[in-house]
Amino acid sequence: MRTPTLLIDKQVALKNIQVMQQKVDQQGQVSLRPHIKTHKTPEFAVQQHNFGKAGITCAKLSEAQVMMEHGIRDIFLAYPLADREKIRHSLSLAKQIDRWIYSIDTYEGACLLSEEAVAADQEVEVRVEIDTGLFRSGLALEEAVDTILQFEKLPRLKITGIYTYRGSKDRTGKVVKDTFRAGVEEAELMVALAERLRGQGLSITDVSVGSTPTLEGVLAVKGITEVRPGTYIFNDAMQVAYEVCTLSECAASVLVTVVSVHGDRAVVDGGSKSFATDVQPTADVVPIRGFGIIKGHPTIVFERMNEEHGVLQLHGDQLVVGETIEIIPNHICSTVNLYDYYYFRDGEQVAVSARGKTQ
Repeated sequence: MRTPTLLIDKQVALKNIQVMQQKVDQQGQVSLRPHIKTHKTPEFAVQQHNFGKAGITCAKLSEAQVMMEHGIRDIFLAYPLADREKIRHSLSLAKQIDRWIYSIDTYEGACLLSEEAVAADQEVEVRVEIDTGLFRSGLALEEAVDTILQFEKLPRLKITGIYTYRGSKDRTGKVVKDTFRAGVEEAELMVALAERLRGQGLSITDVSVGSTPTLEGVLAVKGITEVRPGTYIFNDAMQVAYEVCTLSECAASVLVTVVSVHGDRAVVDGGSKSFATDVQPTADVVPIRGFGIIKGHPTIVFERMNEEHGVLQLHGDQLVVGETIEIIPNHICSTVNLYDYYYFRDGEQVAVSARGKTQ
């Protein structure tokens, strides 16, 4: 097999899907709406939907369209649309499936969606994004009630829920090791906000939260209705660092070839074109050592990379030129996006159909 190549252990991935669904099902009133940003393939989206039958989450219209073409009929677009062309396109897509849920987080964006929905004579289901500590998109908790009451007045918008994404951070945006506590806090903030909104007469039926690392914590809070983890299907070195999975639960790795060895330094044929660099090595409260975990070689550190070169520090271990090794990336979601195909261990090739979808 030519390298670098993205390898997927299908059995591990399917087990991860099943275990996550079982965790969620044990809570009774909570649905699992997985985010397809990790695997980006209809094959796995269909598997996830068959287990839970509660729809999927996408970030881009073009991702959603790929999933629709393979039979997915319940989609949450967890990303605010802020231009008319995309909104018009989305309205045409929404008419083709059973349920399409929009995201809004600004009055300007809400007005655009409302105006286009009126022009198309369509009522649209909407969730409002809330910022609970990531400081990305989303309404601040302090402004949420007043702003959502303004959203409610806009024609053709049916606000059914609120949602958030925070990951392993606290309310101040600081990375935390206690992912359970982070999840509990995230969910409690959202449940309390939902109650305040209901007190204002709003019909908030959906409280959507959670990520792979905080899943256990958010599930411990009564009042949430949905979780949207994504990374769990493959897992990665970051999840290992947070101790939310083991190496044996990592379904994806990049197969590379050792092309050069000089003393205690080895070079492999996978660099930044083969591994995502958005999760950097860190000695923070959650230490991440290098750019990935070298399977079978726990002392070797993936120290740095250029476009085509990955540089490993051997620390007394030995590799030989021509040898192939597997590396579990720090962040699998953006690593998968670098590949047109991945391979199951039996050699089956699968197209990453929703990769590179930027619109």
